[in-house]
This record gives sequence, structure tokens and C-alpha cells, in this order.
Amino acid sequence: MTTTIDSATPSATARAELPPRTRSLRQRFRENAWAIWFLLPAGVFLVFSVLVPTVQGAVYAFTDWNGLTADWDFIGFDNFTRMLNDPFASTAVANTLLLTAITFVGQNVIGLGLALALSSQIKGRRFMRVVVFAPAVITPVVIANLWRFILQPEGPFNAALEAVGLGWARQIWLGDPNLVVWSISFVILWQMSGVIMVIYIAGLQNVPDDLLEAAALDGAGAVRRFFAVTLPALKPAFVVSTLLCVIGGLKTFDQVWVLTRGGPGVSSQVLSTAVYQAAFLRGEFAYSTAIALVLAVITIIAAVIQQRVSRPRKDA
Repeated sequence: MTTTIDSATPSATARAELPPRTRSLRQRFRENAWAIWFLLPAGVFLVFSVLVPTVQGAVYAFTDWNGLTADWDFIGFDNFTRMLNDPFASTAVANTLLLTAITFVGQNVIGLGLALALSSQIKGRRFMRVVVFAPAVITPVVIANLWRFILQPEGPFNAALEAVGLGWARQIWLGDPNLVVWSISFVILWQMSGVIMVIYIAGLQNVPDDLLEAAALDGAGAVRRFFAVTLPALKPAFVVSTLLCVIGGLKTFDQVWVLTRGGPGVSSQVLSTAVYQAAFLRGEFAYSTAIALVLAVITIIAAVIQQRVSRPRKDA
């Protein structure tokens, strides 16, 4: 007695041996259903601590909610229209973008320079790495208080300039509207460049030594080897550092608030401090929520652009 086997219907063993991409979504879900029980607690926490408040905040941005009662009326885009005509908000947007640009460029340039210097065979490089990275592990409030003292008109920084014959360079670093954003950026660079340095040091470990040796044998100098071999190999590290710098710059609050409270006037106001002042100092909770929503949208746009630009291109 012969048994015919339908060649069009794969056996259970054959189905089990199919690669994951060829299996149906339902099959893969059944095979990995056990993982849902491990993800469920984190998912519930994420929903009620992040997603629900985010949606509520987005709704309140279109209302006149006072933050104290449950009564509110829908007013459409009035809060956002007010932002366009409010020097307080427009200055905050401009300062946020300027601060982000300064810290982004500065952290990457300084961090990469430090990584190259401290990856060479110099004595004490491990100790210097610790020294450079140490400020990053200290809370920003402590760092900001330290630099607020240092940058006072009669503080140590101006005294040091006077002592080395550079008294003409003395400035009111945190009181001059033209210098205050740059002063705050300097404090952020001093504290956070060590983090970017560590990222680039890790990236330098992946630079192929054989390519560097081949380039050297071909007569390429140090600068040529850096741009032709080292820099392309650092692209993954640059992607990570870019994301950290951009998001960190857009959400800066601690350093600005401790150093200047957004002053003098509104010359160092950023979106995070604008949200705080509008909500807790003036009681304009709906308006502050609208500012926060704009900040969230800017951050998302910046992150998406960064991911699109850094995404590897497929060969045609």
C-alpha cells in the first residue's frame, strides 16, 4: 500500500525549519507569547507614567485649564498663537536652538580631540581620562552653583585674568545679555565633554589597525589617515554623540536655572525654564503645557532628522 504525500503542503518539521521572515505573524506571535508576561509590567508602567500624561498634556495645550480645577474650555490654537507674539516664548525658542548648536559643536569637537589625545601612548592617559570624565558624574546643580561663584564679577575667573595680565578681558559673564548664553554653554561643555570623549574613545577601538598601517605605507600623513580611515570608522560613535548632544541641549534646565534664572531679563531664557516659570510662577498651566508641547515636537523632529541623516545608504 502506497501513501501519497502532497508536496504542496509542508510537514510540521519543514514549517519549524522555515526562517523567521517566512513565517506568518501569527506563528511568530504564538512562539514568543511567553515574552509578553515579562514585558507587561514595564508596558503598564510606561502607559500610565509616560503615555497617559503625555496625551493629557497635549490636550490641555489646547484649553484654558488653570491647573487647579477640573473645569476647562477648549480654545483651539490660542496658546500657540500667543507664543508667536510673546517675546518671552520667542526668545526661549531662539536661545534653546542657539544653546543646542553651541553645545553640539563644542562637545563633539572637544570630545573628539580629547579622545584622540588620550588614546595615544602618553603617560598618565588613564588618569587624565578619569579627570576629564569626573565632572559628568556630578549633578548639574552642584556644577552650576560652583561656576556661578567662579563667574561672579569679583570671582576667581576674573581674578585669574587680572593676575595673568588679561584684566582687559574681565566681563560680567552671567550679567551681560550678549555673553550669558555663551557662558552657560561653557559650563555645559566643561561638564559634559567627558561623556562624548568616552563615546569616541570606544569608537576608536574599532578603527582597523591594518587600514591605518596600509595608509601609512602608501605615504598618507597623520591628517590624511584621520580623514580617510579614522573619521569614517567613527560614524557609529558620532551618531550616538549627536543624539545625546541634541536632546541634552534642547532639554537643558538645571544649569540655566541655577546660573541665571533665565536672566538678565529673558536673555538666557530657554524652553524648559519658560515652561517652569509659566506654570509655577505665573500659574498659566495651559500656556506652559503648550510651550512644553512645542519643545517635545522640536525634540522629536531633531531626533528624526538625526536618524535619517545618519542612516546608512543602500547601494543602488
